[in-house]
Amino acid sequence: SSFLRHARSRNYVSESEVCKLESVPLDFGDYHPLKPITVTESKTKKMNRKGSTSSTSSSSSSSMMDPLSSVLDGTDPLSLFAAAADPVMTTATMDSTRKKRDKDDSSAVGNDFEPWSSKRGEILARYTTTEKLSINLYMGSEKGKATTTGSAVSEKVRTRLEELDDLEEGSQKELLNLTQQDYMNRIEELNQSLKDAWSSDQKVKALKIVIQCSKLLSDTTVIRFYPSKFVLITDILDTFGKLVYERILSMCVDNRASLPDNFSPESVNDTAKETCLNWFFKIASIRELIPRFYVEAAILKCNKFLSKTGISECLPRLTSMIRGIGDPLVAVYARAYLCRVGMEVAPQLKESLNKNFFDFLLTFKQIHGDTVQNQLVVQCVEIPLYLTLYSPAIDWILQCIAYRAPEVLLTEMMERCKKLGNNALLLNSVMSAFRAEFIAARSMDFIGMIKECDESGFPKHLLFRSLGLNLALADPPENDRLQILNEAWKVITKLKNPQDYINCAEVWVEYTCRHFTKREVNTVLADVIKHMTPDRAFEDAYPQLQSIIRKVITYIYDFSLLFSVEKFLPFLDMFQKESVRVEVCKCIMESFIKAGFFHFFDPVILNALLHICKTMHDSVNALTLEDEKRMLAALINGFIKMVSFGRDFEQQLSFYVEARSMFCNLEPVLVQLIHSVNQLAMETRKVMKGNHSRKTAAFVRACVAFCFITIPSLSSIFTRLNLYLHSGQVALANQCLSQADAFFKAAVSLVPEVPKMISIDGKMRPSDAFLLEFLCNFFSTLLVVPDHPEQGVLFLVRGLLNVIQDYTWEDNSDDKVRIYTNVLHLLSAMTQEAYIYHVDKVDSNDTLYGGDSKFLSEINKLCETVIAQILDHLKTLGKDETLKRQSQLAIYFFNTILAHGDLRNNKLNQLSVNLWNLAQKHGFADTKTMVKTLEYIKRRSKQPEMSHFTDLALRLPLQSRT
Repeated sequence: SSFLRHARSRNYVSESEVCKLESVPLDFGDYHPLKPITVTESKTKKMNRKGSTSSTSSSSSSSMMDPLSSVLDGTDPLSLFAAAADPVMTTATMDSTRKKRDKDDSSAVGNDFEPWSSKRGEILARYTTTEKLSINLYMGSEKGKATTTGSAVSEKVRTRLEELDDLEEGSQKELLNLTQQDYMNRIEELNQSLKDAWSSDQKVKALKIVIQCSKLLSDTTVIRFYPSKFVLITDILDTFGKLVYERILSMCVDNRASLPDNFSPESVNDTAKETCLNWFFKIASIRELIPRFYVEAAILKCNKFLSKTGISECLPRLTSMIRGIGDPLVAVYARAYLCRVGMEVAPQLKESLNKNFFDFLLTFKQIHGDTVQNQLVVQCVEIPLYLTLYSPAIDWILQCIAYRAPEVLLTEMMERCKKLGNNALLLNSVMSAFRAEFIAARSMDFIGMIKECDESGFPKHLLFRSLGLNLALADPPENDRLQILNEAWKVITKLKNPQDYINCAEVWVEYTCRHFTKREVNTVLADVIKHMTPDRAFEDAYPQLQSIIRKVITYIYDFSLLFSVEKFLPFLDMFQKESVRVEVCKCIMESFIKAGFFHFFDPVILNALLHICKTMHDSVNALTLEDEKRMLAALINGFIKMVSFGRDFEQQLSFYVEARSMFCNLEPVLVQLIHSVNQLAMETRKVMKGNHSRKTAAFVRACVAFCFITIPSLSSIFTRLNLYLHSGQVALANQCLSQADAFFKAAVSLVPEVPKMISIDGKMRPSDAFLLEFLCNFFSTLLVVPDHPEQGVLFLVRGLLNVIQDYTWEDNSDDKVRIYTNVLHLLSAMTQEAYIYHVDKVDSNDTLYGGDSKFLSEINKLCETVIAQILDHLKTLGKDETLKRQSQLAIYFFNTILAHGDLRNNKLNQLSVNLWNLAQKHGFADTKTMVKTLEYIKRRSKQPEMSHFTDLALRLPLQSRT
């Protein structure tokens, strides 16, 4: 009971001075925090164990590197250990690193070359069929299994020859009526059986599989599937080429080391050369042209083992071989495969690639010959569709030729296309393959060529689309820009088919946004609306329409300009499918927030963005995922934070009221609105420098009322508690005392509803720690809250203590005692003559009561109750399993008395000694902590008016753990 009658009276100012860090004058001299760091490295050598002397040498290094790297001299300790353990390994590692670096330097094909692998998926997805397909599967041969020992070698040779003859006759099974998926599965099986045959050392069987697969490339019965078939079969050829190359390479490795990447044929041993020749001879004996060509092209790289000029001699020969392929589609894909292999093994041999393409140009007229036309009639394929089958092959050939090619060559290609009568298919491939800068610089030339093209085979709008794709990447000459747009749009706007139209328009919107004003952009958007609205054509074009919106907001990032584009909002109305509309709204809001349009109040933008946010909010339903809700709320919050009406605070509050009614289903948005309104109240206080007029006082009360009626609609209990506390603090700061009381009462009455477990990020966690943290914050605020004249002394503190008393705490929790101990800190602070902090222009209890004895005795009574509760709890912890908790709480309570009590009082002194002994009684006290606490008491005893601590220190024994 004597605790607070003799609570230590505090002089907070002098205590603060004592606790400050000692200030030391600093002579800056040449010191600067950003100067290079000087690191001193100490090296310690350990001698043999008997005379364990150690010598230390010091060296200093100064650099801008980080200190650790400079000490380690660029080598990390693990590498050094490894080096010490295995010098051979380290050398090998260093060699391989050097090799890799050399390879990167000399590599003729850089990262700017788009590899075949990136085109593969697109081709497979684009060229599909519903027709039935057939495939011939190799079944294996049983011939020549029995041999006599007498002539084993000649038998073996004969068997090999028979097997090779057998490659193209019989021993295969034709599978008919396969769907496209079945066909792809079969090809995958063949790829696997090739690997299996190879790994089980059946090299001839592997070759047979590859030959059978290559034969499939001469079959064009389902012509529209041919590009995809080419992709699937050449995967198998690539696998085969790799296996053969690695097999021969492995034969070159002797006991010394593997061959370097740029080895010469002289360093290849005879066995490897013989095996390599053997492969080429086997392939040369294949009768049919197409499999012979493909299989030899697949192992073209193996020529490196035979001679330096092997590849450069083979490429022209293989190029000429293709002239023997009659079907122009089969031939063009064979050329594409040769270019693909050529770019991989000898990208420097550009002449062969060029010759390959010029050969193709010479045979181009075959496409319109009778044979092809008859075939198309049989398969019911139109010429425009047939011509698109050529695109992947021609695009690839031109990409290989155009890669790092001089301007002269590209100009020559253009001239050749003109000579062929501006063939649309070729022109399209030229625009796809050549550098965007080259195309953009000659845009008007290309437009001229496109105009002269023959419309029948390849539609002009596709040519304009390809040109548009280039102009999105590079700028044409400034004087030509408007004419280019007019020429292109003349063609695009005449397109009747909405899908063709939107595919072109989507590409040219970017060009328009890049180079023109909002007037032109508006015209283009109006044209898109006109074409896509009839028969609700927009429903089939959402991806393209979304792409147009993205491009427009990328280039017109000034939103006041964007919303003044007359057709922008009507364009948004075309997104009538809810999920797509929400995606577009999200995209616009992300762009708006990224643009950082801070503090705007343009009514046009405001209404448009409110409409967009409302669309996002209204899409939330019972099935919406939490992540989606969080994302939408974050975007809406970003918008709310940006809206500012300057000094028109009433207009600002009206906006928040409107926003509350519009976004009531998203809790994070309501939380943001409460914070924004609280901030508005504090802004008002700042403007009035704390002296409210009648008008501003009424306004601030309106802000407080907004918060008070919004908080109960939130579901998260801790969000409500924290907002009641926060809003109460804002009300107090604005001298709205009765409103502040209402907030604090609401918080007190909410505490009993706190559940034992709460959900945090989808996981259930105990709520004790959160409640403890909240109550400690609450106590800090209650210190400065003045008592209500009609409610009695400390009515809020009493109310809160009653709630804590009745709250059901977990059996194994000591949080209740920790809270009571914090209450003692609060009560101790309340007895001081002047409190440690105040709210400006609000009289706290120290001013109201002026240290009145009745007030102090009320605090004293409260204190008795709290101490009794703490001691009761300590008694309940006397069982064996809870002794450790008892020890921890005893020392915690002891520290509270030490900090806040006046220990000149005998009873209090005795209580502290008892707690000290209780903490050590069962050996659970941390000796280090006890020693430090005792040292602290001895230090304090030397301060003025603290001599009684000397006696206390003598009464506090340190017990050993025994």
